[in-house]
Amino acid sequence: MKINDIIISPILTEKATKLANSKVYSFLVTLKTTKSSVKNTLEALYKVKVGKIRIISRKGKIKKVGRKSIPKQLPNKKIALVEIKEGTIPLFPQT
Repeated sequence: MKINDIIISPILTEKATKLANSKVYSFLVTLKTTKSSVKNTLEALYKVKVGKIRIISRKGKIKKVGRKSIPKQLPNKKIALVEIKEGTIPLFPQT
């Protein structure tokens, strides 16, 4: 598998930045991704040791759009929270 088939992008929010200080990084991943594939990809890409991985599946919200308030289903998301044992990932700001 390619890296783009597993990890879509890092999540850079205020909460994710606070978690990065304690070496927990968050990534938006594809819906078919598993914990082991995330671990193998991050270890190969960033040369770090991965500890614990938690995966969150979020169902897309139903949002009303337009003049007639037609309901629209937003896409489902999957988020991986990765705890790093050794090394750092340079995408996240360190404070």
